[in-house]
Amino acid sequence: MGAAMARTLAGKGVAVVGYDVAEAARNAAAVPVVADLAELWPRTRTVVLSLPLPEHVEAVMASLLAAHAPPTLVIDTSTSDPDVTVRLGQALDAQGHALVDAPVSGGPAGAAAGTLAIMVGGSEQAVSAARPTLDHLAAKIAHVGPLGAGHTAKLVNNVLCAAHILLAGEALRMGAAAGTPIPALTDALNGSSGRSGVTEVNVPRWITSATFDSGFTMALMAKDLSLAARLADRTGLALPLIDHVVRRWQELTQVHGGDADFNRAFLGEEKG
Repeated sequence: MGAAMARTLAGKGVAVVGYDVAEAARNAAAVPVVADLAELWPRTRTVVLSLPLPEHVEAVMASLLAAHAPPTLVIDTSTSDPDVTVRLGQALDAQGHALVDAPVSGGPAGAAAGTLAIMVGGSEQAVSAARPTLDHLAAKIAHVGPLGAGHTAKLVNNVLCAAHILLAGEALRMGAAAGTPIPALTDALNGSSGRSGVTEVNVPRWITSATFDSGFTMALMAKDLSLAARLADRTGLALPLIDHVVRRWQELTQVHGGDADFNRAFLGEEKG
C-alpha cells in the first residue's frame, strides 16, 4: 500500500522521499528513499505512514519525537488502535507536530489509481492541512471526527467486510450446492437487498475469477479484527457476533495460511 501511494503522489507531481525497514523494499522503490529513518525528518514536513501494526507506528513516531524536528504533519494511513493514535497525537502536539489518522479502503489497486476511500480523524486545522495530500490519493474522504475516529471507523468497516465475506461465502456456497451457480446468484443478489460490497466487488473480481490477488492477506485482516476485538472490549458492550467473526477468521487463517489472500475466507475450509 505504501509503495503504491508513494508512486501515485510522485506521479501527481509531489516530491516524495520514502523509507522502508526492509532493504528489499527500499531497493524496489519507485521513488527516492533514505537508508535510515532518522535521515527523513530534516527532509520533509509532511509524512505519510502505511505500516502493518500499531507498534510500528509507535516506533516511527518515537524516532520523529527524538529528532526534535520542525513542526511536521503526520498522516497515518495504517489500520491502527484508536487509543494508541490519541496518545501519540498528544505527544506529537507537545512538540508542535500534528497527527491525522486517515486509514484507507480500496487496496493496492485503489492506491495506485488514486481512488481510495479515506476515513479521517483529527482537528479541523490538521485535516485541512492534510487534505491536499489526501486528495491525490482518494475518490472519497470522510472526516468522521476527532483524532482516533478515523481508526475507529476503519475497524468498524473491516469487521463488516470480514463478516460479509464469511456470510456471503456460506450463503452462496449453499445456493451453489442446491444447483444455482454462484455468478447467477450474485447477479440476482446485486439487484436485491442482500447485496454488499463483497457480492458486488470481491466475489466477481477475486473469488469466482479464482485470482485471489487483492493484495490484502488473511493475516492482515486477522490483525485488524484483533484490534476491533480490543476496541469492543473497551466499550463494555456484549457483541457476540463480532466475537464469532473474530474467532472464525482466526480458524480460517490457520486453514488457508496467513499469507493467503483474505478472500479465501469465502471458501470456508475448502482449499479451492
